Amino acid sequence: MVTFVDRVTLHLRAGKGGNGCVSVRREKFKPLAGPDGGNGGHGGDIVLVADPQVTTLLSYHHSPHRSGGNGGFGMGDNRSGAAGESIELPVPLGTVVKDPSGEVLVDLIEPGMRFVVAPGGLGGLGNASLASPKRKAPGFALLGTPGWEGDVVLELKTVADVALVGFPSAGKSSLIAAISAARPKIADYPFTTLHPNLGVVEAGDVRFTVADVPGLIEGASSGRGLGLEFLRHVERCTALVHVLDCATLDPGRDPLTDLDVILAELAAYPVPEGQLPLLERPQVIALNKVDVPEARDLADLVRPELEARGYRVFEISTVSRSGLRELSFALASIVAEHRAAQAATPKPERVVIRPRGAEQDFSVRVEGGTYGPIYRILGAKPLRWVQQTDFQNDEAVGYLADRLEKLGVEDELYRLGATPGATVVIGGDDGVIFDWQPSLSSVAELMTAPRGTDPRLDQNSRRTTAQRRERYHERMDAKAEAREELEAERLAARSEAEDDEQ
Repeated sequence: MVTFVDRVTLHLRAGKGGNGCVSVRREKFKPLAGPDGGNGGHGGDIVLVADPQVTTLLSYHHSPHRSGGNGGFGMGDNRSGAAGESIELPVPLGTVVKDPSGEVLVDLIEPGMRFVVAPGGLGGLGNASLASPKRKAPGFALLGTPGWEGDVVLELKTVADVALVGFPSAGKSSLIAAISAARPKIADYPFTTLHPNLGVVEAGDVRFTVADVPGLIEGASSGRGLGLEFLRHVERCTALVHVLDCATLDPGRDPLTDLDVILAELAAYPVPEGQLPLLERPQVIALNKVDVPEARDLADLVRPELEARGYRVFEISTVSRSGLRELSFALASIVAEHRAAQAATPKPERVVIRPRGAEQDFSVRVEGGTYGPIYRILGAKPLRWVQQTDFQNDEAVGYLADRLEKLGVEDELYRLGATPGATVVIGGDDGVIFDWQPSLSSVAELMTAPRGTDPRLDQNSRRTTAQRRERYHERMDAKAEAREELEAERLAARSEAEDDEQ
C-alpha cells in the first residue's frame, strides 16, 4: 500500500462564472421602469496553501481531480448571483508547482504561502450594469466565462536541516530512529528505503530536523535507481551526513569507495539557480556499525585518510548508541551557525508584481486557406468577450462588434488587407468563425431598436420611402418618354399620309 507520495499530477477545473440577467423593473403606473438585471457570481478558485502539518501528497494521489464551485446566475431586482465556492488544497512545505511542460510556477517553502493555481471564471454583467445614458434599456446580458482547466504537477522536495546520504542498507534508517522519535521500517533487506523519513533531534537547546532519504547508488544523477527521486530531497538541506557502512560484505565496496561514488553523484546533480551546490555545503562523515569488531578495525584504518581530506569523522553504532551524542551536537552546531548567518542576512523584500495592460491587447495573424486568407484574432480580451457573448441575441452580437471596433480590431484588419466577407476567427482552433462585415462597426448607442435586436444585423431588403419615390419618378419619366415617342410617330405617319393625298 502506498504510504508516501512526493510527486503527483492534479487535474483541476475552476468554477464557471454565472450568467448575467436580463430584466426590466415593473412598478405601478410604470410598466417599463428601467433595467434591473443583476450580475452573475464569479466562479470558485482553486488555491494551494503551504501547511506545515502536511507531510505527503498521498491524498492527491488517490483523488487527483478537483473542481471549484460554479457562480450563481444573476436575478431581477438587481440581485447578483452567489460566488462559487473556492477550495483550498493544503500541501507540504517545499512543494514545487510546475506546469506539464516542466516550467516552475511557484515554490511553496514558507508556512501559509498561498497560490491561486486555477482562477475561477468571471461572472457576466446584467443589463442593469450595461445600461448607460446612450443605451438606456439593454436587451442583453453578458455570459459567465469558464474557469481555468488543466493539469499541474506537484513535486515535493523535503525541507530538513540535515540529510543522511549513503548507499542502501548503510544504516541511515537505524540512525534516524536512534537519534530522534522517528520510527522508519528497519530490516535486513538489500533494497533501499522507498520514501524519506523525517525526524526531530534535540541537542542541548538546538532543535533541528533530519531527513533519511532513499539510498544512493552509482548513476543516480542520471536517473538510475530512484535517482532524481532521491537527489531532489537533499536540495534544501543545510548539511549532509555521509553514512558509510564499515561492516558491508559486498565485494568491491569499502567506505572510501562508497564516499567517492556518493560525491560524484552529488557533484553531477544540478541544483536550482541561486542555491548552494551540494558539495559546497557542510559535510560530516559517520562511520557506522563499529559495534562489529571487523568494522571497528576498518573504521580506525580509513579515519586518518578521511580527516586528511578535511572531513569531521564520527565512529557510531546505532546498536550500542556509541558516538551518537557527539554526532548530534556537531550537527546542532552546524545548524545553529547556519541559522545565525541567515538571521544576520537581511531578507530580500518581496516584490509584488502588478501587471499592467499591454500596449496591444490583441494580435491578428493571417493564415492561408483553400478559399482565401483567414484572419485569426488572438488575445485575452477578444477571447473573453467572445465567451461572454450570447450569439442568439442580435443586440449582444452588435455590442461585441462595438467592443472589437473600439479595441482597434477593425483598423488592424483593414491594415492587413481584409475585405468585406473575409473569414475571421477569434481564438484558437476552437474559435468562433464569422464573415467580417465592416458595416457592423457603427455606433450602436445612437441606434434605436427593440430590445434584443440590432438594426445593423437586419438583412431585410425592403425599400425605403425615398427609394420607392425615386423608383416611381423613374417609371413616370419612362412612361412620358414612351408617350412622346408614340405621339411623334403618329404625327410623322399623318404627315406622310397628307403628302400622299396631295
